[in-house]
Amino acid sequence: MLKIIHGADFHLDSPFSGLTPERAARRRGEQRELLDALAKLAREKGADLVLLAGDLLDSERVYRETAQALRAALASIPCPVFISPGNHDFYSERSVWAALDWPDNVHIFRSRELERVDLPGCALWGRAFIDAHEECCPLEGLAVSDDGRLHIACLHGDLNGTGGYGPITPMDIAASGLDYLALGHVHQASGLKKEGKTFWAYPGCPEGRGFDELGEKGVLYLEAEPGQVKARFVPLAKVRYEIFTVDITGPEGALSNILEVLPGKTSDLVCRIILTGEGEAPNLANLEQMLSPEFYGLAIIDRTRLPRDLWARREEDNLTGLFLGAMWEKCQENPDDPLLQLAARYGLAALESGEEAGA
Repeated sequence: MLKIIHGADFHLDSPFSGLTPERAARRRGEQRELLDALAKLAREKGADLVLLAGDLLDSERVYRETAQALRAALASIPCPVFISPGNHDFYSERSVWAALDWPDNVHIFRSRELERVDLPGCALWGRAFIDAHEECCPLEGLAVSDDGRLHIACLHGDLNGTGGYGPITPMDIAASGLDYLALGHVHQASGLKKEGKTFWAYPGCPEGRGFDELGEKGVLYLEAEPGQVKARFVPLAKVRYEIFTVDITGPEGALSNILEVLPGKTSDLVCRIILTGEGEAPNLANLEQMLSPEFYGLAIIDRTRLPRDLWARREEDNLTGLFLGAMWEKCQENPDDPLLQLAARYGLAALESGEEAGA
């Protein structure tokens, strides 16, 4: 039985363009800490192999600190490490994969042709993207023999993709005859799957970078032998992205309803809270001021609606009634447009202030 760590899609040195330069630099530093966590896990599990299925780097542009941290972390892993460059960190003569002197335990696949590496009791295949796009199936031509050995491949590719990023189909996986296919490219963990006799998985990215990458992120720990693979997801992320939708309808108030749905610990969360329901317009500035210190990052979005009793004022024979009548018609035409609800709120507040001032 082989003990294997399977990771992918670290996207080190992501730009984090939505953050301030200082916060972006901090996030890139935290990304580098994932490398030490990976190495520590490999040592703790007594791993026999570490498979890194592409996009360890976000682009060809690599900070010196990142390259040094990557090399040092991989050197500290006491077993062979195999890297299959992906579409973001494809292999070229200008890439960090060619430029650096890598530790002896690190094997980097450098060709789009499948390469076989024979290890004790195991045959391993891998290949590299050599450009940002790859139209052919990474498993093309692979059909292993049933010789009693463990057969594994480490590849970057897009299952059921339409092309451009190493498209793979379930039939390709089944036809390969592999015991395990370690994939990278998809940022959501797939869980352990099976096509034919071949087990396969995407570990997902080890840490989210935005609200399209929610929840726990990490790598896979596997125990594999011919014909049998067991897998366990191991979280690595120090920071998680989460979205909570909070209905503030009722007398409790927005803050009370928000606290009701939040998990106990929030200091490791970059959080988006979406307020829904009916009620008075929430004071977003006050809410963010009170809650932000408890989060790594926080944004609160108002998608609440005017209470029904306020809409009833559209029957009034005054400017407020005319305004609410016009907004009511627009909201009925586009009931899911949150901007119309905000326009109604702000317009009503402005009108009421004006009427009070002129009274």
